[in-house]
This record gives sequence, C-alpha cells and structure tokens, in this order.
Amino acid sequence: MQGDVTTGAGQVAGDLCTHAACGAGNEDTFGVFGQKEPMRDTGPGFVTHSPDRRKFSLPPPDLEAAAHSAALRGRILARIAAAGGSISFADYLEAVLYTPGLGYYMAGQRRFGPDGDFVTAPEMGPVLATVLARWLEDYRNLGDGILEFGGGSGALARQLRAILPSTPYAFLDRSADLVAQQAKALPEGRVLQDLPEAWRGVFLAHEVLDALPFLAVEWDGERLWERRVAMQGDDFCWTLAPLAAEHAATLRPYAEHWPAPYQTEIRPLAEAWLAAAAASLAEGALVLIDYGQESSEYYHPQRRQGSLRAYYRHRVLDDPFFLPGLCDLTAHVDFGALRRAAARLGLRERWYGPLARFLVEGGLAELYPGLAAGRDGRGLLALNNEIKRLTLPQEMGESFKVLLLEKTLLK
Repeated sequence: MQGDVTTGAGQVAGDLCTHAACGAGNEDTFGVFGQKEPMRDTGPGFVTHSPDRRKFSLPPPDLEAAAHSAALRGRILARIAAAGGSISFADYLEAVLYTPGLGYYMAGQRRFGPDGDFVTAPEMGPVLATVLARWLEDYRNLGDGILEFGGGSGALARQLRAILPSTPYAFLDRSADLVAQQAKALPEGRVLQDLPEAWRGVFLAHEVLDALPFLAVEWDGERLWERRVAMQGDDFCWTLAPLAAEHAATLRPYAEHWPAPYQTEIRPLAEAWLAAAAASLAEGALVLIDYGQESSEYYHPQRRQGSLRAYYRHRVLDDPFFLPGLCDLTAHVDFGALRRAAARLGLRERWYGPLARFLVEGGLAELYPGLAAGRDGRGLLALNNEIKRLTLPQEMGESFKVLLLEKTLLK
C-alpha cells in the first residue's frame, strides 16, 4: 500500500539548508566506521547528532552493512539530483525503507528482537495475541479469517493461529524477506499480493501505519513549510518549501498555538491506506495497533520537535539521515485523524483507547492463569515483565493505542 505522496509543492524547493549536520557527516560518532577510537558505549539510550548536544558512541556496522548503506545513499542522492535538488521526506522514507534489495524492510538484516533494532509486543511473548484473540471471537464465523498487513517476523500470526486454529490466516507484505520469515513461522498462512476485493473477516495492522511514509512540516511563527530532503556534497540535509494548501489548512488551527520554530509530521498516506482497506473489507473488523495520540495531543505546543525518530541497535536517534537502510525511521500516528476518516468512510468504532486498557477490558486477569500454567519461576518472571511492559504508562501501556473498527453488511 505504500507509495509516493504528492504534496502539490513538489516543484517549489527552497535553497536554505537547515540540517544541523550538513557537511559534517557521521564521523563525529565513530569515524569512518571504526577508523577512529569510539567513545565508551554507555548502552541503549537517546542519541543525537546535533553538534550542540552530547553524543553516545554507536556500534559500527560491519563492512557489508556499511557498503549496503553507502549504495542506498548513492541511489537516493542521484534521485535528489534528478528531481532538481530536493525530494519530499515521504519520498526519502519510501527509498530508505522500501527500495528493493536495499531498503530497511526489503533487505536481509535482522530487525526484530534483542539482536535487532527494536522489540515489538509479539516478540516479547503471547500476552497481546491471547487478549486480542478474545476480542476477535465475534468474527470467527466470517469465512475469510484474518489478513495481517506487514506481519513482521510472523510471531503474532503464529500466536494467534495457536489460539484460533480453525481461523484462516493470510499475509500482505511488501518485503519478500519478511514474507519468507512469515512463511516459516506459519507455513499454512496464505500470502496475498494485493488487497482482496471483498474480505469477510478481520484486517489486522500491528505497527504498520507508523511505517507508512509521511511528510515533515515546520512552522516559523507565520508560515507552514514542508521540510524536504536536499543534499550537500555526499550528505543529506533539510530544505524548506511551501506546504501544500490542503495540508496547511489541516494544520493551521493547531499552528496558531505553536511556538516557533515547531516541527511535526502529517500522514495523508495513512488516511489513504485506511480508505483502501475500508473499501476492501466487505464485512468484519479492522484492528489498528500502533503508538500515537489524539490530534490535540499530537499537535500540542509542547511537542515542538515532533515524533520523527530513527531506531538503530536499540538506540533512538533524532537524525533521520544516519546510515540509510540500516535504521528504522518512524513517527507516531495521529489517531484523531484516523478516527475522523473512519467515520467518513462509514466504519463503526467499536473500541478505542490505550493498550493497557485494551488488555484489561479484554480479560487479561481471567486469561492470566492460562498464560502462567506450566511456567517455572523464570518463566513467570518473564511473563510478569512482559505484562508490565505492555501495561505500565511509562512503557507501552499509554503510548500504544488500539482502534477497533467494524463494517457490517447492509440487510
């Protein structure tokens, strides 16, 4: 479903380079991949490449990964040159995440789990799947079963299928590498190439919308600008262009209360994705699980640096141009915009709220004895830690939201 996002301002690019690291490269952190003695690694944490803030050393990529990133960097720089000097950040995201054979989700590096760049809820254990399966019981009689978008390693599919063994399961994913992992995790799962014409069952999107390309925006106190990606030498940098009128109209009510400068994101592609999914769903449910906020919180004046982040080896960076192809780039989801779009599309909102409440109202307390059965002391400790990570507000309990939408056939 991912694709190019047109903004209406693609031909108008400013010439002001605003990326703080332009021309500096990433040698400040560990030289040219290890040629300089790195600082002592203090472990996972928030990392920045801005010159006026402390930097932590990062584990350098091996030679093969470094060459992989360099090849993708060269391809994107050529694309910028061919486009006249800049591309939208959505186009940059499309390239770094989905370029065949080179993009973050399209190559063979390990992404999930302790040895990857981040850990998702299904990688921690079966708690989410166990509660989610109970929520999905009402749709078990719909014949097509569950279609999971962007199924990752297949962990969630494997867990759900173990609880709902008679429910058909299918995947729709752009990454051939991840499709292979999903087939290994759930050999009986079907792989679809396109959205079905009329699905009767469940559409499941767990941490999918945050990976859709989005636009970067800046407010200078008077005008809204699109933050585009330009180049300076062999590095990337930011440049500004007028934000398309339709997006400016959406953000203007919030911008009037913002301090300057203020940076944020807008996701037209997420709403387009939801519209396509709603058209494809004939009857059943659409479940969205992701990190995000309501619009009023998403665009709150205190969130002046937005939510754009890069993830690399369990470190969080604020530099989206660091090692392209080796970092996951993401931003939070505006659930307020999705809920309004869902209402326009005729979808009924069955449930919406934070992940912690979704788990509690879904019967976590009742399901706990079954989850704990047969575990030794170490296993119980792991289970309890998993539940803490999924429910505590400072972990995933509040930052992750669940939106459960329904569509019923007209009688």
